[in-house]
Amino acid sequence: MQYTSTRGQSPGLEFGEVLLAGLARDGGLYVPCEWPQLSHDDLWGLADLSYAGAAARILAPFMDGIEPDELEEMARAAYDVFADDSVVPLRQLSESHWLMELFHGPTLAFKDVAMQLLCRLFDRELHSQGRRITIVGATSGDTGSAAIEACKDRDSIDIFILYPHGRVSEVQRRQMTTVLSDNVHNIAIEGTFDDCQALVKGAFNDLAFRDEIGMSAVNSINWARVVAQVVYYITTAVAVGAPDRKVSFAVPTGNFGCVFAGYVAAQMGLPVDKLIVATNRNDILHRFFQTGTYRKDKVFATQSPSMDIQVASNFERLLFDLAGRDSAVVRENMAKLTEQGGFEVSSAAMSQAHVLFLSHCVDEEATTRTIGEVYRTTGTIIDPHTAVGLQAAYELTPDGPVIALATAHPAKFPDAVEKACGVRPTLPDQMADLYEREERFATLPNNQAALQDHIRGLRRA
Repeated sequence: MQYTSTRGQSPGLEFGEVLLAGLARDGGLYVPCEWPQLSHDDLWGLADLSYAGAAARILAPFMDGIEPDELEEMARAAYDVFADDSVVPLRQLSESHWLMELFHGPTLAFKDVAMQLLCRLFDRELHSQGRRITIVGATSGDTGSAAIEACKDRDSIDIFILYPHGRVSEVQRRQMTTVLSDNVHNIAIEGTFDDCQALVKGAFNDLAFRDEIGMSAVNSINWARVVAQVVYYITTAVAVGAPDRKVSFAVPTGNFGCVFAGYVAAQMGLPVDKLIVATNRNDILHRFFQTGTYRKDKVFATQSPSMDIQVASNFERLLFDLAGRDSAVVRENMAKLTEQGGFEVSSAAMSQAHVLFLSHCVDEEATTRTIGEVYRTTGTIIDPHTAVGLQAAYELTPDGPVIALATAHPAKFPDAVEKACGVRPTLPDQMADLYEREERFATLPNNQAALQDHIRGLRRA
């Protein structure tokens, strides 16, 4: 499998090279040159497999050089740490609405599903090349803890995670800052998540610095993160009747990585009716799908902080396909985003987008109300991000089954949940002492030079 950059000015790479590169050297994101296909029989053949077995079969075409048996072994090791044997269980709420529970991993968020496999892929590739890497990532809440949990204590990896100071929940922060491993470094940036993300991209685009530290990524700019998420779209769809009927998904959305994984599943042949892009008040993606204009705005703090994003990095991958894979169009639009704060796409591109995508913006009042109503009617407690996705599903009601992604355990947002339904969710036993653990982190200004000097001073040679 060959991969190409969305901006078309970096050489094509094989999977192992894409895994370690993260961001392309031209600033673009890697995508496969073609989409592998799953037939009707291929999809049905997944029904009787374990999650690890299905993962190996779905991911194998993307990961040349890894034998299927080895890939399944890595997947099994990754998912053995999950609290539920099915890894991603389904909970039925009504005749047509389901929850895909993605929070049974070690850090109680959907990022675990990809991250536990990603770091095992890193280990394999680094061992084969005799290399070390420095991971630099930005998080709006959950990516950081999942990456740290997966990468802690690994000899070949140093990891630096940036998060917006005061803009993640206390549980999200402590899951990161209480990991005291020598290779783990948490950095609170005085700014928003978009600022953190811009700093990471700035470091990647400083090619001398990038090469100096052997920089790589665990954010969803890394293709391996995205493709690992494709698996749960396919397995859950099969569980509710695909490929014999179409399935829709409602996805609480910030950086567009999880939604794009659903798009990939559709391109592979999964019969997806609609992908519902659900945003909170930070609604750049909803505005795009309504108007065809992608324009930055102020970032607002909400009770669903992992979605408090105005520049969705992974959206570039979709733009590439909507432009007929014309990298010149992508480069022009990304330049306009930087220089003018936004851009418009063609009517043809929007017509193509509307075949698969719907969107909805869910405000704070509706988020709170949905948490309360779901608890009162079903006894199920959901977190604010899940509530955004579920409310969008209720509002848009596409035909057939709709699977809403439950992206985080409600105990990660206890104040918001208690306010909404009167019940304060508790952390699982393995995290019961989280609030008493020692924290370690640095606070830095929103400054590129300060960040890079900090990394130079702490990374292991």
